[in-house]
Amino acid sequence: MRVVIADDEPDVVSFLKSVVEEQGHVAVSFSDGNLLSQALVRETFDLLILDWNIPGKDGLATLEWMKQSLTERPPVIMMTNRSAKKDISDALNAGADDYITKPEDRSVVAARINAMLRRNAGAGAFDSKAVYGKYSLDRIEQTVTVDGKTIALTAKEFELADLFFRNADRTLSRNYIMETIWRTTAALATRTLDMHISRVRSKLDLQPENGFRIFTVFGYGYRLETIAKAV
Repeated sequence: MRVVIADDEPDVVSFLKSVVEEQGHVAVSFSDGNLLSQALVRETFDLLILDWNIPGKDGLATLEWMKQSLTERPPVIMMTNRSAKKDISDALNAGADDYITKPEDRSVVAARINAMLRRNAGAGAFDSKAVYGKYSLDRIEQTVTVDGKTIALTAKEFELADLFFRNADRTLSRNYIMETIWRTTAALATRTLDMHISRVRSKLDLQPENGFRIFTVFGYGYRLETIAKAV
């Protein structure tokens, strides 16, 4: 999972990064609300931990901007030293999904982060086996079965297929896919990523008649679309 930390206090950013990374997630930080907004337009994230008093566009203004400007937005945990009931209600009413008052115990922060990520991922996203239409995924054996037939996939191809099915109907940026599958922020050759996606599309026969298709979002990334069958 890819988690954004939006805070201008280095100690807080360092603390949150260590918590996020200990849970096996990727942490990306911003110390300015305007730069954060630009990144939210260009990239895919699974969670935003947002400080109220971040410079540029502050936390409350960022929440309002997200509602107006983003068709797909990550869940938001507002983490701030404001503890008044009105502040908490204002943040939740503006669109925050959870609220943590600084300082908070490390284990509590980790639990709240993981709870939010599980909730956003949806039911069954972390089960060892999952079924999506005619596609059955076994995450222990790393196999995909289609109509009872097991399809041979490489480890990376299975990870890609699993990522797309877990995020069906959600647009994923190229950087998000690279960090999640290849565990790197380094630029991956376009040919390499496109080749792997092409193989997954071909091997699993992801066509409208089978209920899914991988759609290229020009200049951004990819999206696995669920195709409703005609009655």
